[in-house]
Amino acid sequence: MKFFTFPFLFSLFLFLHLHSSSASNHSSHLHSLRFHAVGRGDFVSVVELWKAAGRNLVESIVDNSSLILAETRTYRKDPLNNFQRYTGGWNIKNKHYWASVAFTAAPFFVIAGIWFIVFGLSLFLICLCYCCCRREPYGYSRLAYALSLIFLILFTIAAIVGCIVLYTGQGKFHSITTRTLDYVVGQADDTVVNLHNVSDYLSAAKKIGVATAFLSPDIQTKIDDIDRKLNSSATTLSEKTGENSENIQYVLDHIRLALIILAAVMLLLAFLGFLFSILGMQSLVYSLVIIGWILVAGTFILCGVFLLLHNVVADTCVSMNEWVQNPTAHTALDDILPCVDNATAQETLTQSKNVAFQLVDVVNNVITGIANGNFPPSAGAPFYFNQSGPSMPILCNPFYSNLTDRLCASGEVELGNATVVWRNFVCEASASGICTTPGRLTPTYYGQMTAAVNVTFGLYKYGPYLVSLQDCSFVRQTFTDIQNNYCPGLRRYTQWIYIGLVLVSAAVMLSLIFWVIYARERRHRVYTKSHMGQ
Repeated sequence: MKFFTFPFLFSLFLFLHLHSSSASNHSSHLHSLRFHAVGRGDFVSVVELWKAAGRNLVESIVDNSSLILAETRTYRKDPLNNFQRYTGGWNIKNKHYWASVAFTAAPFFVIAGIWFIVFGLSLFLICLCYCCCRREPYGYSRLAYALSLIFLILFTIAAIVGCIVLYTGQGKFHSITTRTLDYVVGQADDTVVNLHNVSDYLSAAKKIGVATAFLSPDIQTKIDDIDRKLNSSATTLSEKTGENSENIQYVLDHIRLALIILAAVMLLLAFLGFLFSILGMQSLVYSLVIIGWILVAGTFILCGVFLLLHNVVADTCVSMNEWVQNPTAHTALDDILPCVDNATAQETLTQSKNVAFQLVDVVNNVITGIANGNFPPSAGAPFYFNQSGPSMPILCNPFYSNLTDRLCASGEVELGNATVVWRNFVCEASASGICTTPGRLTPTYYGQMTAAVNVTFGLYKYGPYLVSLQDCSFVRQTFTDIQNNYCPGLRRYTQWIYIGLVLVSAAVMLSLIFWVIYARERRHRVYTKSHMGQ
């Protein structure tokens, strides 16, 4: 979503595509991430975070049913198919959709063409008769004179009202489209921030090592590669978001400027035409008639353009609403916002819960097996470091072994404040890592456990969010917000604009006719009165 209104609509869809599909595609880089730990306790497989996310999107939806979006609303005649009814539903990549929706604006294009040709021929014949068959005016009808004046006044007032409606509509349209754009940009910015946060947690993950257990070098290399790709993806998304935002805002500002200028010109034209007609300035009237003839034709074309835009906006809003009700069905929106099926999303959530569960289990094993133990000096590192004092509380695991949600038991510390509580159990250690003051953790062990807790908390916090990018709940919420909060305004104010354009076009068109009629009647009236006086 190519004349000047289409870039706005198409750019908005393209922006949404870059926003969500980039986030979804780039999150697939995480599918190969695994944490393998070696050493005491043999860190079991710790993270397998996007195992199924790299699955081809087409394969993920192949079993889903197809859904034709806005099928009833888009059931229109298609001029590219012998004027048969279009049945493909909303699909901005289908030329038959554009042809069918453009056909709804055909009456205005036809009116513009007829007006331009017929009135142009009329002006030509009038000029021809005036130049070649010139004769003195004679007689006039008081009724015709009065009616032409009355209609001239009425149509001038109608033109003024139309300009007011047009000006008001464009202002509100610009406001609602800007707010819609800001909302989508905000959603994209939130995605970028969250992707950077996930990247930070992954960067910290490769440094995890508690006691003598560390991540293997090959896994650290993979984490570096994934972290680089994720940061690159977030940067690209941010740049594309900013670029598209500027382009859309540029188009919106020019649409607003064009409509303001059009409203001002048509208002000035109606006022000057009325004034010159009343004052009998025939040469100026005919000059304005020629200018108005061209402007009215152009304004009728704009009526059709904004009616087309209004229908596309309405079709899109209806499509979003239907898609929200069927987020896993295969639709034309998949070209803009592809989603992974629910099974894949559920598997991803399961893996993220499993990661958090195992990390907490590893930390608690270190607490119960090493930190809270009272080993003799002969045990050596990493078991003995002269730990003493009150026992440390274990970390609350947010999940049971079956990965269902679990409440913290008495004596456990939560992920959010574990590092604060454990700081009270840190001793002062010598250069060899032996505690010289009472405590259950050396600063080194405390730092290692803090890193593990931070990664666990990050997975616990951002796991559901990342899943929402895949199971379309994020996209569904975005579409729902747009449909509920912005679509009514977009539909209403595009309608205001084309109604204002129709009113201005029709009023000025009829005013042009009555400028000519009134000028003729006024000339006849002046001529008749002057001869009657003689």
